[in-house]
Amino acid sequence: MSYGPYLYQNPYHNNHSIYNNERQSYWAPQEIEHANRYHSPSPPNGIGRVPIKDYGRQPFVFDINEATIQNNTYRTAIWTGDHLQVTLMSIDVGDDIGLEMHPNLDQFLRVEQGQGIVRMGQNKNDFTFEANVYDDFAILIPAGTWHNIINTGNVPLKMYSIYGPPNHPFGTVHPTKADAISAEEGYGQGNGNTVAFGKTPDEWVRYTEYLVNEGLNDVKKGINATHILQEFILMGVLVGKGYSPEKAYEVVEEWERSGESKLLKQSKKM
Repeated sequence: MSYGPYLYQNPYHNNHSIYNNERQSYWAPQEIEHANRYHSPSPPNGIGRVPIKDYGRQPFVFDINEATIQNNTYRTAIWTGDHLQVTLMSIDVGDDIGLEMHPNLDQFLRVEQGQGIVRMGQNKNDFTFEANVYDDFAILIPAGTWHNIINTGNVPLKMYSIYGPPNHPFGTVHPTKADAISAEEGYGQGNGNTVAFGKTPDEWVRYTEYLVNEGLNDVKKGINATHILQEFILMGVLVGKGYSPEKAYEVVEEWERSGESKLLKQSKKM
């Protein structure tokens, strides 16, 4: 297949015809226009002339191997849905992802370039699992497991990670490990606004509006303030751990209905 001098094959859209086995190329009109106007070899972080960015919540097909190898950031979200998130990672030589634990999500990682050591355990001071990983190796991390991945090779360790549910806000880009630590500790960069865990204060207000409205409805029903505060503090904790506001509300309400939280049932009767 050949292309004119200003066209490129979109690496994110390689679709197969339902009528034959020949590979068909998909071209979005705006991408053709962009290809005809700009002839630079690639954007700062992308493949060809297609940027690596978050394409979440829409159907998306791409060459994940090539995207992972071309990515030069510590972490970039490339697809964030309601229940799943894919991020690309590049760990510098001699560096690591840093000790971490995700209490409410499972994680899958695949190495596309380089080599490293994976350590896991139920206690952050006592790793009971260790394994070497290389190109094409997959890493599965159960929820609640402390883990770290160290680059032991002589080239950047390129991986992609799949979280279920998502672990980072839509559009997350951490150019360096220091940026990731800063964002997650609540001191991000950008526009002069404080960023707490990937969102500005106003973004968090908008994001949690559903919980505010549900709380106001409880007030109208005459439910006592102690119970409302208990519920919505718990929901806030879950949102901070990656739950959507709707899911957090559902979980806490189920804790009350099922009796898993005896204190919630007691406070509602006060």
